Amino acid sequence: MISVERLRIEIDGRELLSDVSFAAGAGEVVALVGPNGAGKSTLLKVLAGDIEPDGGSVALAGRAPSAWRSRELARHRAVMAQDHAIAFSFTAREVVEMGRVPHDRSDADDGIVDAAMASGDVVHLAGRDVMTLSGGELARTVFGRVLAQSTPVVLLDEPTAALDLRHQEHLMRAAAALAAGGSCVVVVLHDLNLAARYAHRIAMFHGGRLVADAPPAEVLTAERVRAVYGQEVRILEHPTAGLPLVVAV
Repeated sequence: MISVERLRIEIDGRELLSDVSFAAGAGEVVALVGPNGAGKSTLLKVLAGDIEPDGGSVALAGRAPSAWRSRELARHRAVMAQDHAIAFSFTAREVVEMGRVPHDRSDADDGIVDAAMASGDVVHLAGRDVMTLSGGELARTVFGRVLAQSTPVVLLDEPTAALDLRHQEHLMRAAAALAAGGSCVVVVLHDLNLAARYAHRIAMFHGGRLVADAPPAEVLTAERVRAVYGQEVRILEHPTAGLPLVVAV
């Protein structure tokens, strides 16, 4: 569903991504991880169609994002950006309903919006002015809009950054449920343990290059984390899930 070949992005004379090849398919959650400035969000913007490659190629379902008409692209991929700022006084429900705009109006819309609000845990915020919401409440509302968009490709840029522990887990479970239903989910995360817990694969970036792309247990080694992040860690085994658990030392 996503194919990237030898991608290069240069902005203001600085190469943000270099020779990146990457793919993701239906039924997968792929986590993009790496230190600040590694190129994760830049890759997501390229996949979304917001940035044109300076070299190489990007395809969604075999077509470059620029080859899709806007409404058609919005039916194929949904994006949750880092910045959730909304400048007008919509209610939370109205923001979630915006996810249905690319689709033809149908009797199913209200049920889809209801389900999206439940998955985002924002049903109780339905009538609230989004200008009055906390950062976490707004992030969950925007995630609800992404769910309501009902697309086969879902791109999430640091969706858990403003969330408390319970809602981080809630959102990532919802992302995993999307993949279980056949969607392709690509998510930028800073929390390596969330990535290990919910991603089928972790793609680790460093200095604009893809340095590892494999299941969590293969990517998250103490040596690689030290080399990429400059941080000493121990990799333990999660006591119940049997997954890698990254602990700073």
